[in-house]
Amino acid sequence: MWCYRKFFLSLRKGALMSFPRYFFLAAAFLVFESVSFSQPGFFVPGDSLDKRRKNAVYIGYTAGVSASYAGLYHLWYKKNGLSGFSVLNDNSHWLQMDKVGHAATAYQMGGYGITMLRWAGVDERAAIWQGGLSGLLFLTGIEIFDGFSNDYGFSWGDQAANVFGSVFVTGQELLWREQRLRLKFSYHPTKYARHRPELLGRSPVETWLKDYNGQTYWLSFSPGSFKGNSLFPEWLCLSLGYSASGMTGSYRNPSFNGAGKPIPEFARYRQYFFSLDVDLTRLEPRSGVLRTLFSAFGFVKIPFPSLEYNSMKGVRLRPLYF
Repeated sequence: MWCYRKFFLSLRKGALMSFPRYFFLAAAFLVFESVSFSQPGFFVPGDSLDKRRKNAVYIGYTAGVSASYAGLYHLWYKKNGLSGFSVLNDNSHWLQMDKVGHAATAYQMGGYGITMLRWAGVDERAAIWQGGLSGLLFLTGIEIFDGFSNDYGFSWGDQAANVFGSVFVTGQELLWREQRLRLKFSYHPTKYARHRPELLGRSPVETWLKDYNGQTYWLSFSPGSFKGNSLFPEWLCLSLGYSASGMTGSYRNPSFNGAGKPIPEFARYRQYFFSLDVDLTRLEPRSGVLRTLFSAFGFVKIPFPSLEYNSMKGVRLRPLYF
């Protein structure tokens, strides 16, 4: 209980919707499943409906969502006070990095939902719709909580990003029965967190969750996954990335941090990347555990040399970027 309480008390708006936290939870769930069941083919999609698996998926999802909402309410929203429903326009915050994070979170949660319902043998279209929209359902609940919070408000920008991510994963499954365009994530430590640790994090784990300066979101796709293109192996991808830097505040940089220490002036700017990537989900190792791990961590962008463009330094080559 102490760890549970500490986890929820550590949440802040700047990191509450942070993309990697939900990815970590979803990945941990799949890894846990891989070591909890030993029968061969456990993770192979079911040929027919398995009611035990279906019930396990639905009950697990409902229990997880309920526990998350209860924890957030009692340890964060209730503590900071509730009021009438309000709307917040935060579309200019974090140079839209948080919006990309919302979309990617909804996308990945939807992908995991589809995977689990297919494993349970649920009807294909039902698995796609229900699983694909599971992330949107969960994130909408948190947005509604924000709407009644004294400190925040319901963000239409966040919700639009949530919808986009869910539509992106669901639409591809309906069209191709697979994900040919994947939203992925990478992170590296930055110098900005030490200047405002109360917002961007004090420990490596906190900065990974809170420091948008170190996060990059990617759109990875393999030309080989499209018919008529045999030059590319299906696991080798081209990848377009977006990030931002110089941010010590959400919409502007303050002059002092929470401890009263001055913060250097940093220029805020966007970054655009072009790189290669590997789609782990298209690799086919013999080990069922490896297949599960590749699926669970398929959201991670594999480090490669990258071309970067930004308005401060123009075009430059990053020998190895993550």
